[in-house]
Formats: sequence, C-alpha cells, structure tokens
Amino acid sequence: MDACCESKAGELAQLRGAQARVLYWVLGINATMFVIEFVAGWLIGSTALLADSLDMFGDATIYALTLYALDRSDRTRAGAALIKSLFMLLFGLAVIAEAIHKSLTGSVPEASAMGAIGGLALAANTACFCMLLRYRSADLNMRSTWLCSRNDLIANGSVVLAAVAVSVTGTLWPDVIVGLAIAALFLHSAWRIGREAIAAWRTPESVRDETPRPDSNVEANGCCGSKSCCGD
Repeated sequence: MDACCESKAGELAQLRGAQARVLYWVLGINATMFVIEFVAGWLIGSTALLADSLDMFGDATIYALTLYALDRSDRTRAGAALIKSLFMLLFGLAVIAEAIHKSLTGSVPEASAMGAIGGLALAANTACFCMLLRYRSADLNMRSTWLCSRNDLIANGSVVLAAVAVSVTGTLWPDVIVGLAIAALFLHSAWRIGREAIAAWRTPESVRDETPRPDSNVEANGCCGSKSCCGD
C-alpha cells in the first residue's frame, strides 16, 4: 500500500518536473523574442512590432507566474490563473487603444519588416505551442498557459497576413482590423480563464481535496486516488 502511494507521488513529481522544464524553455523563448521585436520595432518605427513585443514580455511574465504556482496549492494556482486573465484583459485593451491610435494618426507600418519579424515570432510561438500541447489538460494553471500560447499563434499569423495586406493595399486598415480581432480574442480568453479561476478560488478546501484533479494521470488508474490505498 505505502509503496503504491510512494510510486504515484514520484510519478506526480516527475510530471511537475517535466512541466517546469517546458515552462523554462517557453519563458526563455518569449523573453528573447521580446528583446528582438522591441529593438526591431524601435529601429524601424513599427508600432505593431512594439505592441507585439509587449505581448511577448507579458507572456514571459505569465510563464514565470505559472512556474511560481506549479508546486503550490490549488488556491495559489487559481490565483495565478486569475492574474494571467488580468494580463490578457490588459493586452486586449492595449491592442484596442493601439488600433484607435493608428486610425487617428494614419501611420502605415513598414510591411516587409513587419512580415519578417512577425514570421519569426510565429515560428517561435509554434515551438512553444508544441511544447505545451501535451500539458494543456493538466490543470487550470497549465491550461491557461496553453491558451495564452494558442492566442499568440493566432495573433502572430494574423500579423503576417496583415503585413501582406498592408503591402498590397498600401493602407493601414488591414492592420487596424487585425488588431481589433486580436483584441477580441484576448478579451474572450481573459473572461474564460478569469471565470474558471474565480470559481476555483471560491471552492472550499475540503471540496478541492476530494475532487480528482485533471492533472492526476498518476491517480486515474485507481491506486492513490482511492482511500483504500492510503487512507489509514
């Protein structure tokens, strides 16, 4: 009986360790892309790239929060997910403000540079998405991180398409329209993750203790998930 539970605890520790390694990788990738996009956006005067670099910086912060909450209580992880939903909300509002600013100033971004750096960001976020894919159902914390990565893929792909459209039309409107679509995606994800996080935060500790976690692949086979094994 004790050997059973010790084995499952070890498997859970290995799972957490694997999640941490993936999160360190995606944190490093996003931090690097933040520097690249920020410098490129500053040098070529692209507001779109500067805004996307802010998104990368926010993602790095989000992954750091996920790492912080990885081995902590369910309540702590729910709090981290709630903070991440607030970041998503802020990003959505920032993109809306940027779209309004561009429509008022009439500034057209440099399409070729925008497309090249956007393509690099797309490749980087594709790598992050693939690394996070297997952990998307592990728990609320990892799920919110995966959703954030998915949003980045959609946003980066849209930026590349917008760059092509700007180059063809010579106007700023493709960039503005794509910006508003990205904002809508961020706001939807913020609402979805925030709702789940608040529900998890309000769940009594006793109920959380008795509810099987989605990340408990090690518990699903009925060993340590049952009181008969480790109850006494």
